[in-house]
Amino acid sequence: MDATQQIAAVDALPPKYNLTEEQERKEILRQYRQLLRSLRSNFKSGDKGLVRTAFEMAVNAHKTMRRKSGEPYILHPIAVARICTEEIGLGIRSTICALLHDTVEDTDITLEDIEREFGSEIAKIVDGLTKISNVIDPNTSAQAENFKKILLTLTDDPRVILIKLADRLHNMRTLDYMKKEKQLKIASETIWVYAPLAHRMGLYNIKTELEDLAMKYMEPEAYKDIARKLADTKRERSRYINEFIKPLKEKLSTLGFDFDIYGRPKSIHSIWNKIKKKGVAFEEVYDLFAIRIILNSPQEKEKADCWSVYSIITDQYLPSPERMRDWLSNPKSNGYEALHTTVMGPQGRWVEVQIRSKRMNEIAEKGLAAHFKYKEGSSDEDRFDKWFMQIREVIGNQEADSIDFLQDFKTSFLAEEIYVYTPKGDIKMMPVNSSALDFAYSIHSAIGNKCIGAKINHKLVPISHKLKSGDQIEIITSQKQKPTEDWLNFAVTAKAKSKIKDALREEKRKVADDGKYILQRKLEGMGAAFSQYNIDELVSYYKVQSQLDLFYNIAVKLNDLKELKEFNVLGDKLEHPKPVQKPLTEVKADIDAKQQYSKKDSELIIFGESSDKIMYTLAKCCNPIPGDDVFGFIRPGKGLIIHRISCPNAPQMMANYGERIVKTKWAKNKEISFLTGLKIVGLDDVGVINKITNVISGEMRVNISALTIESGEGLFKGTIKVFVHDKEELNELVDRLKKLNGIHTVERFDAEEVK
Repeated sequence: MDATQQIAAVDALPPKYNLTEEQERKEILRQYRQLLRSLRSNFKSGDKGLVRTAFEMAVNAHKTMRRKSGEPYILHPIAVARICTEEIGLGIRSTICALLHDTVEDTDITLEDIEREFGSEIAKIVDGLTKISNVIDPNTSAQAENFKKILLTLTDDPRVILIKLADRLHNMRTLDYMKKEKQLKIASETIWVYAPLAHRMGLYNIKTELEDLAMKYMEPEAYKDIARKLADTKRERSRYINEFIKPLKEKLSTLGFDFDIYGRPKSIHSIWNKIKKKGVAFEEVYDLFAIRIILNSPQEKEKADCWSVYSIITDQYLPSPERMRDWLSNPKSNGYEALHTTVMGPQGRWVEVQIRSKRMNEIAEKGLAAHFKYKEGSSDEDRFDKWFMQIREVIGNQEADSIDFLQDFKTSFLAEEIYVYTPKGDIKMMPVNSSALDFAYSIHSAIGNKCIGAKINHKLVPISHKLKSGDQIEIITSQKQKPTEDWLNFAVTAKAKSKIKDALREEKRKVADDGKYILQRKLEGMGAAFSQYNIDELVSYYKVQSQLDLFYNIAVKLNDLKELKEFNVLGDKLEHPKPVQKPLTEVKADIDAKQQYSKKDSELIIFGESSDKIMYTLAKCCNPIPGDDVFGFIRPGKGLIIHRISCPNAPQMMANYGERIVKTKWAKNKEISFLTGLKIVGLDDVGVINKITNVISGEMRVNISALTIESGEGLFKGTIKVFVHDKEELNELVDRLKKLNGIHTVERFDAEEVK
């Protein structure tokens, strides 16, 4: 989607659905014929009949169903099937699965029906795509459980996740018709899990579109602003791209290369990330686009050709050595191969150039599906298979909590990668931020458990040392070493965390055996039996999770067995002591709290003026003020916490704990002030602080809580904490400060704590 399409999408309202029955029938057939056209080159004998059968089965199953837009539901599975074929490059079986992906969950069709008609392979994929409908533990996230189930099937058949990504992409494209709270929940799940997963599967176009669409709903103002600015600068950008590629085109043509060269804009989401990360304005983001050179070279010559083109580019334009990325020598584990370099172009502007062959480009665009197409007949080690094997190993640990599992999966399998070397020179891919301990566990769990340090490039470092690309690592072990709880603080990979937890549990069991013996003697001394009934009574009384925790706590003297005197012994059974009666005021407070926080998603909590009725706290991670788009998050033991929708923690909370999200909005109250912060950058000049404080305190009459200024090399950077009544007042303050001479940027604090 280019800038023109982006701006059109921003301003367009969803069209009102208003088709007659005959028009609907024609539209369904038109979409179906488009699907058949995209499959034409894949058809073998009997395939067209199978697709027709799947289409008719889906049409009949969904015939009474409508989407939120009012359109027939069948258009959704057809659209998902088209994404699978046209944008991911999947084939006949995946098309059949996409057409049927919602039938088992939403209609009377069963897996047995699908297996009888299409065989076990397709039935298994559809089963993997079927959402969990049974009751799930309310303390875990349904999304996390669902995701874990998908991954279990992923390791057997990767098509499950590819079709699931197509399903999510179409849902995001048609999200306008949902209620706002539903939009935020789905967009949060998308940015938290599905976009990184698309990236990891090599589907860069889909990953980019998912990120942009999620931002459209989570950061609508920033999204519209960047989209409009991209549209406004399109002509100037095109002129510059043409100027940049003209000499390269001439040289490449003269040397006889068969190539395509073009510039494409960076995604809105990636531009927004740069603006936030570097604290710059849109106009200062230099890499709004990337130049891509696609070579039509035979596979045996493509690496040499890419390096030749790199040489031509760096002869023409000065390169930045630290921005060079060589994924030819070491492809990413999702199969991505390319050379990236950043060079100084005309007018002193840095420009990113990506060089790849046609085969590499297809893998970059279509990811896993293209990877398997080119893998046939190759003896190369398959990085995807290796990745699946690692996932299978981690999923095998069924004790992991779903939320922990999802977090570990993100950091281990969806993160960017670095490559490091063993002492013998073998290469290993590790997630970014991996420690020496993660590397030890990647070799073998026994080496991880005994690791006491490492030599990085022949220099001794602790096990917590963070690895960098190109490091050579030698692990040092000791038979006396064993894992401790704090290892979990610097382990990043799911394998390391899982093995550390296993070792800690084993250690805990050994200690718990002592506690078990102590409790047995105590109970027998009281005349009570050491029975499961009595153990369960004590687990309940001491409020621990399991009998293992009970025995462990007794062994380390966390639970005092003197309290057993309060129990009665009837026969050989313990009788629970009567619970202490709470004072009436406490009971009333409990009832009030339950009434206050058992809110439905659709209910509105208005806060700001009736703070005596609704207890809430403002989140320190994003410091909301009246006027911000906010949501309430119910945190056990802490009540209602108010976060900005743009809070850095919002996607994780909405994706994993949707049931705790409460819809909220501000009430008008000009008597309460809220603390917030601003960062100011400008030219270091005499009297600059006086100008700033005069605007804040003199003109706006806003109270300043704190002000710090640092200057150097002709610039100053300041942070100011102020008390404002609402976002309107803050925006006016920002506008006035920006108008001062010499002020470069004024930005609100984002993820920093304002105390």
